[in-house]
Amino acid sequence: MSFRNDSIQRPNDLKGDQDFSEKQRLPSHNHNGFKVTRGIRPEGESGRRGIHPLHFFSIVWRSSCTASKWVNILFPFVPTAIAVHYALPDNHLWIFILSYLAMVPSANLLGFAGQELATKLPKVFGVLLETTLGSLVEMVLFVVLLVTQKEKGVPVIQSAILGSILANLLLCLGVCFFVGGFKRSEQTFHDAVSEVGSNLMLVAGMALVIPTAYNSALTTRVPTEQIADEINKISRATAIILLIAFVVYVYFQMSSHHSLYDDILESDEMRDRDRERDLAKPRLTLIESLIALALALTFVSLMAVFLVQQIPFIVEERHVSEAFLGLILVPLVEKAAEHITAADEAYDDQMNFALSHVLGASIQTALLNTPLIVFVGWGLDISMTLQFEVFSAVVLILAILVVGGFLRDGKSNYLEGALCVFVYILIAVSAFFFPELKTAEGGGSTE
Repeated sequence: MSFRNDSIQRPNDLKGDQDFSEKQRLPSHNHNGFKVTRGIRPEGESGRRGIHPLHFFSIVWRSSCTASKWVNILFPFVPTAIAVHYALPDNHLWIFILSYLAMVPSANLLGFAGQELATKLPKVFGVLLETTLGSLVEMVLFVVLLVTQKEKGVPVIQSAILGSILANLLLCLGVCFFVGGFKRSEQTFHDAVSEVGSNLMLVAGMALVIPTAYNSALTTRVPTEQIADEINKISRATAIILLIAFVVYVYFQMSSHHSLYDDILESDEMRDRDRERDLAKPRLTLIESLIALALALTFVSLMAVFLVQQIPFIVEERHVSEAFLGLILVPLVEKAAEHITAADEAYDDQMNFALSHVLGASIQTALLNTPLIVFVGWGLDISMTLQFEVFSAVVLILAILVVGGFLRDGKSNYLEGALCVFVYILIAVSAFFFPELKTAEGGGSTE
């Protein structure tokens, strides 16, 4: 006689039940009634397949918000900059101006393509990917500067690294606090986002200024050639440590604490006052998102090359200091799309999303882009060090401390936002009047 106990489930039965419960949990159709493609989040489902040119251009033109849509008005500057670059190669000032303006809509398209791609992916990974794509503009500029200008481009890159962090921490965060708090008494955000971000920035800031402190301490005691060689070694060691720190940070967000961040961002989505309208917006298909991404990267790369080629003319003939160019002008254009996205999220009371973009972009600049450009210089045998101007290094640490103080209580208001912007303006004014100093080998200045 044979019998079996139905109350005992075999492994295959358990797996079947888990698959069944997963199918039950995931919706088969999204809020717009579109059937959800496997592997795509319901919010990112477009309801279409392949490429539809009219839909593509219509969605790209409307972009993610009103501010981004207005930025798209600058798109005619892209073909104009290309035409002037090849037709009038000696008109350096106009090429610089047109390329600078054309970089804004190009970066905006890159940011929008990243957003569309992010809505189709898990929340935490999507935000991380979106921030990474936004940082591509910065990385392209750094690489083009280093490859085309060699050692002459190092001071501008060094200033741009710190300027990018300052633009995020002071200008972008200040605008977020201001536009988000202007119609509210205060806004709140989770300490898992603010504390981890501000602590990471403090550690990264300390690591970035160690080569500068080392040089300042020994510049009158040790021969210049010996210091330059040691600064090179310290910078490369610092780059390795920073890259390892970035890997640990990504693991922290994506694996060990993924559920915490996922819950935080999901609750933030529920607070969005425009959520219903945003959900009803038409979406790009996956292929269209990738095409938009490819077009944006092409435009950004072209504008970066055109822009960088004119930097010697701007510095030598127009007497714009490398400090102002790197600390202020370059970061403003490379971070335009991220700033618009973060400000729109803060306006919709999604402060955790806004902070994730602001602090995430700063962390990626410090822990990912900076080490990578040091490695690129290492591979090209160019002395790309982390020996910054003392002025820039001090300003960076002070900015991190100021922002950390504002984030500590988990609340923000428009006054704190205005103060952050005022600090950034003070730095911009100082950078504008900062004199050109003789650059030593390995970057930095001789004092």
